[in-house]
Amino acid sequence: MTRRPQIALLSDGRRLHFQDGPIDLIVEARGRVDAVQAAYQAAALRFTGLLDELCAELPELRSAAGKRTSLKGVVARRMHAAVAPYSADCFITPMAAVAGSVAEEILAAMLRAAALDRAYVNNGGDIALHLGVGEHFSVGLMDRPDRDGVMRTMRIDADDPGRGVATSGRHGRSFSLGIADAVTVLAATASQADAAATVIANAVDLPGHPAVIRKPANELQPDSDLGARLVTCDVGELSHDEIVAALESGAECARHLFDRRLIEGAVLQLCGDMLVIGPKDSERLESRPRQLENAVHA
Repeated sequence: MTRRPQIALLSDGRRLHFQDGPIDLIVEARGRVDAVQAAYQAAALRFTGLLDELCAELPELRSAAGKRTSLKGVVARRMHAAVAPYSADCFITPMAAVAGSVAEEILAAMLRAAALDRAYVNNGGDIALHLGVGEHFSVGLMDRPDRDGVMRTMRIDADDPGRGVATSGRHGRSFSLGIADAVTVLAATASQADAAATVIANAVDLPGHPAVIRKPANELQPDSDLGARLVTCDVGELSHDEIVAALESGAECARHLFDRRLIEGAVLQLCGDMLVIGPKDSERLESRPRQLENAVHA
């Protein structure tokens, strides 16, 4: 029997909270009252049983992705499609795109049910967006996903191509092979953004550096899809040149993905320094004094 997830209206009366096992969503729709109600009902219906669908194919979802797949579920196949462009170059499993793919699926169910002005599904920071004509969405950028406070915002307009935002890094919910505090990616879809953020965050690295503490993933989480691969547990003191070098390693990866049209842009953050990747005329490196690392910026 399919278990019932927890679904509740938040105190603001506008947003819904969906929770089932590790899946935790914040959902908001704007439009006519009847359209919003229909969208929320469709979201609740699609969310029920979704985790069970994924669990039914979990062994393959935790296995290295290849060009082909025997996955059956709509979300599972979306996860595989999002990571497939990277499978020839690095180890990656469909789990690298699970949060974005789930957000995308719930949003799609809402849009099938009703015409909405604006909507989003936020799955732990991985966000699927719908923007009608003239609408926009502002995303708060954090220096680390495990801290409170927003450094700055990124505005996405209706005529922009990106409809997915995702963040990865060593402080997030999942393990990282790299040392980035956070990598935020804008892409055409949430699943694509999720996969790309994982890949770029892994590339922000200083291999073999003595200040970087790593442990096998399966020692920290026995069922990790990363197996015995070394994941970052802690990063000690780094010089400014080392921070710049690590960021540039990730930036090279991000530029490659931008050129392949897999992402629309990325923001890489490490130890208070930020590197923005996008069109050549928008790239920049910003440094903040170490004493301001925890400050909140508008």
